[in-house]
Amino acid sequence: MWNTFVSYLPNGSVLLQAFLVVAIPYTLSRIMSQTKSRTEDKSVQDNTEQQPAQPDFIGNLDNDLDRVKTHFMNETDLNIRSFHLGHTKQRAAIVFFNGISDRDLIDTHILKSLMGDLAARDDQSRYACTTAYTMQYLLNHVLSIGIVREVARLSDLSTELLRGHTAFMLDHSDGVVIVLGTRKEITRSAGEPSSEILVRGPRLGFNESICDNTTLLRQHGEKANLTITELRVGQRVTKELAIAYIKDIADESLVQEVQARIERINLDDVQDTGYIEQLIEDNFLSPFPQIQSTERLDRVISALMEGRVAILLDGTPFVLTVPTTFNMLLQSPEDYYERWIPGTLVRILRYFAAFVSTFGPSLYISFISFHQGLIPTKLALSIAATRVGVPFPSLIEVLIMEIALEILREAGLRLPKPIGQTIGIVGGLVIGEAAVQAGIVSPLMVIVVAVTAISSFAIPQYNAGIALRILRFMAMIFAAIFGLYGVVLFFLLLCSHLSKLISFGVPYISPAAPYRLQDWKDFVVRAPFKLMKRRPKMMNTKNTIRKK
Repeated sequence: MWNTFVSYLPNGSVLLQAFLVVAIPYTLSRIMSQTKSRTEDKSVQDNTEQQPAQPDFIGNLDNDLDRVKTHFMNETDLNIRSFHLGHTKQRAAIVFFNGISDRDLIDTHILKSLMGDLAARDDQSRYACTTAYTMQYLLNHVLSIGIVREVARLSDLSTELLRGHTAFMLDHSDGVVIVLGTRKEITRSAGEPSSEILVRGPRLGFNESICDNTTLLRQHGEKANLTITELRVGQRVTKELAIAYIKDIADESLVQEVQARIERINLDDVQDTGYIEQLIEDNFLSPFPQIQSTERLDRVISALMEGRVAILLDGTPFVLTVPTTFNMLLQSPEDYYERWIPGTLVRILRYFAAFVSTFGPSLYISFISFHQGLIPTKLALSIAATRVGVPFPSLIEVLIMEIALEILREAGLRLPKPIGQTIGIVGGLVIGEAAVQAGIVSPLMVIVVAVTAISSFAIPQYNAGIALRILRFMAMIFAAIFGLYGVVLFFLLLCSHLSKLISFGVPYISPAAPYRLQDWKDFVVRAPFKLMKRRPKMMNTKNTIRKK
């Protein structure tokens, strides 16, 4: 009996492999966690040891201008204008970059006020002939500029100049340089976003100016509690970033979490909110977008009213809203502009299109290759007749047409709009017809691929459609290996992954899991507004009442 028991025990090599399989990941995880904790401790120590910054300017105009010239010695578009205040001998200077600063504003409200208007005032009062002007007097009585800021560090002054603002330096001052808001922005009008077109609804979208975008948010009705917090991101190229939320609705811990993740971004240049999305998302290995991006103003306003947080970045029209759930990617603002019955039907149709877009080709492969008995006899005979002469298995058939369609779609996006649409439609028809006549693919498979492609176009969010396209290929491989069992297995794996996924603390497939009946009023079915009296429970909002 002992020998029988021992015979079932693994030998030494197997035990060694099992030990290594457990020990290596555990050791690596311990090393990574210790390295991370050391880095955090070092950063905390650096912050605690940081000494108070000393001002870089001493109040002597010549010395201060020399520091600025040395700092920008290779910048040929830096403009330094020295002058005397009014009729006095007190010297001053302004520093700005050509092109990005508003020259009309500088000439009209800065130079004219400090030289011409001040000279006329000197003639009347003779005030400045005996007393030197102070920086505070000039700010309070002379300069008619709305945005004013004091800086004492050369690095801060450099950032403000590169943003298009103007530095005002006064001789015999207290070592403080005044930054005057003269930024000139080149923006486009706020038109309807081409990537999120609606039949019914407002035609207003964001543009590349964060000032215009925050203005649009504030102009959407009187929202006294709309809070916009400004931050800076980027190490070498610094950009403005704004976090917007409704103060008496959004969860304070959610706002703090968003702000903390953004402050941890340590990147040279953040060109688009897509960078931020990838740096602050919870799971970078997941194919699903965990943060919603949109150009539509009404979509952002709706998210804010549900207790979510919006992230705006200067230089891009795409605004991020967090947290995001999977059902948000299949919803459209138009669902709420129509009555609840057509809105619900369209939304259900969108869920069905997402399913077809993901599992359509894989079901075709599994039925054709493994489960012909499940197909009605007449249909099976018809399919068999169309596949006569096709030399490839069903997986290769689908892969040929799917890859050709993806290339056509990508080529259509890169070409000019009229040519791109023509290439997409004509290319698909020509390639499909030619492939059928050449006997490479069957006609039914072309229909399956076409229906799948059309279904993917019904998904409102472009990045969600890309995720489903990736999963479609994985489902096809499972179907080619295991048949219908493989499709079910892949569906269960997908559900398992979605159930574990979270976005800023909110389960990704909420309210399906965890189950919240209250939030199902705006899930698959869009209930009438009379029944939607509370905000989503999963958002843990301060004020849960939406309609009394």
